[in-house]
Amino acid sequence: QLQASGGGLVQTGGSLRLSCADSGRTFSDYAVGWFRQAPGKEREFAAAISRSGDTMHYADSVKGRFSIFRDNQKSTVYLQMNSLKPEDTAVYYCAVTYASILRTNVRSEYSYWGQGTKVTVSS
Repeated sequence: QLQASGGGLVQTGGSLRLSCADSGRTFSDYAVGWFRQAPGKEREFAAAISRSGDTMHYADSVKGRFSIFRDNQKSTVYLQMNSLKPEDTAVYYCAVTYASILRTNVRSEYSYWGQGTKVTVSS
């Protein structure tokens, strides 16, 4: 079971850290991704991290502002979001996949999804 948390309301330029905690599986067997869905839009890829945590993959829209990292001992992945913009407003979902890091931007590669946490960036 995946539990996403850490969302909230923040001003433009602010920061938030999202967490995705897993239970019930061997966490280190999976790559983990973050996707986001803004109102009226398709769910889109934001960031992903490999099983070991040594390789990350970012969407161009968040590159340089977001960082993803994981703690396999705690079965948790984090998404550090800095320099937030109003266009980052969305519900953020974490998900796990057996896919290689090169395929982690593909939504259909993911097997299990968390419930989402809402991020609102005010202008």
